[in-house]
Amino acid sequence: MIAPAMTSALPVPADHAAFAGHFPGMPVLPGAVLIDAAMEQIAASRRLDLTRWRVTVKFLEVVRPGDVLTLEHGPGSGTSIRFSIRNSQATVASGSLAAVAPAPRDADGA
Repeated sequence: MIAPAMTSALPVPADHAAFAGHFPGMPVLPGAVLIDAAMEQIAASRRLDLTRWRVTVKFLEVVRPGDVLTLEHGPGSGTSIRFSIRNSQATVASGSLAAVAPAPRDADGA
């Protein structure tokens, strides 16, 4: 069973290296960096190994240097985890994590 909803700050430094190259003169945090930070925080706060989980995400707004972000995550349907990431004005991304069943082993145990 997934623990109840949790909310916390999701710090992304304004001088994060990803801003420098994405895009010069109009910096935007790449979605992969945003989701990586969120998954690290979810894994730590829920004490989960998320290496065998599938992520589905919808990006709704851009994240710029200096944005103050909040991460909320809680139970979805079954064993999934729903999450949303907000800045001070809007939801910037939302999605879910779902556990992936281990691959079946063949007769040789491989």
